[in-house]
Amino acid sequence: MGCCFGIPRLRSVCRGPGKEGPSNTQTPSNGLKWPTTSTKSKGKCFQSQSMTSEIPLSFSVYSLSGRGINEQLQEAARKRLWAMENDNKEVNALFKELSARFISIQVNKDQFIITFKTVEEIWKFSTYLNLGLVSLCLEQLLFDHNYWLNFRLVEDTKIQVIVNYEHLEAIYQSLLIQEGHFCRTVHTVFRSGEKEGGEYLKLSKNELIYVKNNKEETECEATSLLTGLRGLVPASAIEPLSIPFHQWFLKNYPGTCGISRKNDWTSSYQIGKGKCKALRDHRGEEKDELTFCQGDSIEVFGFLVSGLRWFIGKLTSTGEIGFVQTKHVAPDSYVPLNKATAFLSDEERLSFWNPGNDRERDCADFIRSLTHTDISSIYWLSEFSQDPFETQTPSMVSIAQVLERGQPGETWEEDTDISSQRCSDSEESSLTSDSYHLPQPDDLDDPEVLMDLSAGHEEEDDPAASLHPILTLLNQEGYAGHFESLYDLSFSLPASSFYGFSDEDELITYLGTSRNCAKRHHMTWAHARLCFLLGRLSVKKVKLSQARVYFEEALHVLSEGFRDPSLIAALYINLAAIFLKQKLRPQACSALLEKAASLLACLPTGGVRAENELEVVAHLLREAIASGSSALEARACFLAIRLLLNVGQYDEALPFVERLHLLAGPPPAAILSFLYDKKYLPHLALASARQYSSRRTPGTAISLWQVSLVLQNAGKLLKSSSSGYGDISALACPSLRQALVASQEQGDVRTQRTLCIILSKMYFQHNLSDGVIYYLTRAMALGQLLGEKDTFESSLCLGWAYLSARHAGRALEILMPLLSSLWETGSVLQKGVVHNLLGLAHEGEGQVTQATKNYHWALEVAEEMGHVQNQAVALANLGHLIFRSRNRLLAEQHLTQAVQLFCELQTSKEVDTELGHVMLWLAQVLVDRHKIDEGRLCYEMALLFGLKHQHLKTQLQATKSLCHFYSIVSPDSGACITYHEHWLRLAQQLQDHETEGILLEELSHLYLNQNTAMSLRRSLDCIKESLRIFIDLGNQAKAAEAWLLAGQLLYLLQEDELVEMYFQAAIQNALKAEEPSLALRLYERAGDVFFNGNRNRYRAAEYYRCGAVPIARRIKAFNTELRLFNKLTELQLTLQGYDKALEFATLAARLSTIAGN
Repeated sequence: MGCCFGIPRLRSVCRGPGKEGPSNTQTPSNGLKWPTTSTKSKGKCFQSQSMTSEIPLSFSVYSLSGRGINEQLQEAARKRLWAMENDNKEVNALFKELSARFISIQVNKDQFIITFKTVEEIWKFSTYLNLGLVSLCLEQLLFDHNYWLNFRLVEDTKIQVIVNYEHLEAIYQSLLIQEGHFCRTVHTVFRSGEKEGGEYLKLSKNELIYVKNNKEETECEATSLLTGLRGLVPASAIEPLSIPFHQWFLKNYPGTCGISRKNDWTSSYQIGKGKCKALRDHRGEEKDELTFCQGDSIEVFGFLVSGLRWFIGKLTSTGEIGFVQTKHVAPDSYVPLNKATAFLSDEERLSFWNPGNDRERDCADFIRSLTHTDISSIYWLSEFSQDPFETQTPSMVSIAQVLERGQPGETWEEDTDISSQRCSDSEESSLTSDSYHLPQPDDLDDPEVLMDLSAGHEEEDDPAASLHPILTLLNQEGYAGHFESLYDLSFSLPASSFYGFSDEDELITYLGTSRNCAKRHHMTWAHARLCFLLGRLSVKKVKLSQARVYFEEALHVLSEGFRDPSLIAALYINLAAIFLKQKLRPQACSALLEKAASLLACLPTGGVRAENELEVVAHLLREAIASGSSALEARACFLAIRLLLNVGQYDEALPFVERLHLLAGPPPAAILSFLYDKKYLPHLALASARQYSSRRTPGTAISLWQVSLVLQNAGKLLKSSSSGYGDISALACPSLRQALVASQEQGDVRTQRTLCIILSKMYFQHNLSDGVIYYLTRAMALGQLLGEKDTFESSLCLGWAYLSARHAGRALEILMPLLSSLWETGSVLQKGVVHNLLGLAHEGEGQVTQATKNYHWALEVAEEMGHVQNQAVALANLGHLIFRSRNRLLAEQHLTQAVQLFCELQTSKEVDTELGHVMLWLAQVLVDRHKIDEGRLCYEMALLFGLKHQHLKTQLQATKSLCHFYSIVSPDSGACITYHEHWLRLAQQLQDHETEGILLEELSHLYLNQNTAMSLRRSLDCIKESLRIFIDLGNQAKAAEAWLLAGQLLYLLQEDELVEMYFQAAIQNALKAEEPSLALRLYERAGDVFFNGNRNRYRAAEYYRCGAVPIARRIKAFNTELRLFNKLTELQLTLQGYDKALEFATLAARLSTIAGN
């Protein structure tokens, strides 16, 4: 067992990794391994597949500490599967993101049934599985906030994904045949005499071909990637490329590809650097090749990579640099590089993973916006669980648009160490540093690299004198840093890059004159560089043949080209790109292409950064596939990534990043999560970000860019289950905690406080007061290190948290000292805010007099400052307090006045939400004063405010009140059903399955009471849906009640053949629940259905006599037993069974004596 597609030689079942691989995890392979062909089937193009295209994906939830399956979590995941069987939108969305097609769920087997329709789907899914992302995505799907907020449980849990390897491989092979695929020849194929009536296509061993099958299974139609010729080949001579990425790449980046040459590489390592020894004497055939003797020490210039014929070497004795063939050096004499660092030099790491301050500032602004609070200036309502950080918080969607430019209480003490130093200026700016950024294409500006070349040249008589500035500049021997922008192929080299030229044709004429002058005066370096510039300008005008001439001339004049490695690399790579674009590949060009590939792959600074050079990178990768060198393939993938990211082609870069991850391990930055986010794949973005942060070593920072990415993508998955704007998904909790630990290690006080506030908000949303109080306590302590304003806000928030947790006494302990401190330094408004909160705290403690005084003081402050909203809130709190004291008239006056003040304010989400809450209080007062119509209007207005702003909490409170109003206060079955149905929709949005089941049961009873054919049918539908939910939740008692009601409805609908089955199911569930009183009640109710009905009344006797009576006697329920005998007596009289009626009447008489009735 191991990682799917990642374990060689394992064929039966594969397991995808979870958060951490098991201890016996083996090294991943590069992809799918083609099934071994049997002797009988040898020579056939493909094997017919008889198995189904559907494949099960199973999962197991493991505890790392317990080293086994976590049964409790496995059962929780199974219940989640039950719930998703009929509402599978989330499952469909996830598997669509994973490039699989979801079919169904098999709950009892903990399986998802999926299928694939294209090779690309299997390739992408297998990649996600190999990367360990599938299990992390399933974790997001299967567990709710209770899991994600328990960080110890999250860290201890791993999901293992299991897929049938051979089945998946068979589907892959079948799809390959349908779509056409790439193969490699296993032996040489000759033309003559091998096929009657024609010849086979001549192929060399290891040659790559594209195969399209004919109807005959022994022969295939193929096209050579070397020659482009098409013909038939025997099926026995080919084998498909086993790695899906290779199939995808060769299909999407077509081009010629060489034969995998005889491997000159005998080293056990595939990439290295340092020094090596020459095996033999060699004289360079070209002036850019080194001449050396046996035993000479040659320093590797850059990298030495397997699969390449050449590398760049430097003779230690002379310092001369040039091309060296790998077969001429001892393979084990250089320094091998380990897998983690083999493909990036230090320079490349610094230049490629370049932080971007602009993006970081946006991310910092976003994160700060989540902590914004107006608690220090706005009064809050009593008994209103308002998020202190909800107001004025932008939605996740709007922020994303800007950026496009343990059980709580168990483990809170784990990281209570708080940095004690005072925050410095660096802490003030900590939210705008240490990030990772990929530059947008618009961020790149063309530099002005040369002096004013045209200045004064028209006045000069001597052309050489007029050209002296540019010739002197360009004739500098060897490499110089200021030439780098000339060689940087990402810049378009416009005429404006040269001072004094606005017209490109004028510039070309000037550079041509300069070239001729440099040629006459034997200024070699100026000559070569001017040819390079003219060649680039020719490429820009799509004059490729002319550009080729210039580049070849530059190479020809350079005798010591490697003194400027950047120039020689740029010349070779540009020339190779032209050859490939023109599809020119004569034998004479092979060496040039091979050398260009070596410069591209081996020089750390010889990489390219322009879209035009993708041809060369693609050629290099095709050669890596042909040679089977994973080191060369990884290096080519890296170059393709750097190229595509720099030109902003993020979607195109993603497959290469995934492939490089599989070949060389994770990249040194969260590049995968960045690209998944760009492609709007939130599950994968979250999974890869979490995977990356889990590899963080202690002491290293986690950038705010990563934190904001997690928050945004978690917000995308939150969807309609959110109860209010600005909510933060619990999926972000692990990443936020890791960021908090990292900022604590860095001593970054401000970031610590910011993250503590965000975490407290998350726990507040889920009514987990222990977590809220813990993080706000930390935030308050950190605020004391930052300044008075931060301390005041944190203290108010902590006081409110204690109030929300019904710990009014603790709130008073925090707020009273705060009020005392404000008499000397605080503002009037702050005093009013504290008085309002003190009123809430005293009210919570039952201290009505003190609460009234503080509300009055808060009201006076608001009136003094002319703050209408605060006046309205203070009046509302005072009115609510008075109502609880039973003074309804005075309460109505205060609440009415509060509503009038709210109506004067400009409408907003915050104002309307508070107004809706006050309307609910006023409605309750009005109903108690028998003002029924006015009360109903207030209830309905509160609901309208909730609907207007899609605020689920307000809607829920108003809907509950209206359901009670129309069922008790002013009965109206139609209105009651309407509001119950709306309550049901809210419960579904909040994913509150228990409430959903109860509401469906209530709706069933409401429809039953209407007693029409249509209402009975609707009642049956509701109770069946309720039954499904109770079964999913494992609530046997409620399920038993639902079975019985469904049976009763079937009887009323005259579907008698199903009635007995539902009754028996109800009774069996009651007996399994081991609740004899419930079983007794259900037996009697089942009998009552027949007893009170007009069909099959005799069936009641069976449920009364054989079912209910024995249980009643066993539990000594004498009154129930007496009632049953009376019903049996009446039933037998109706059925004219007088003897039995007498028997039951006698038993009833005896029992009444015993019962004293």
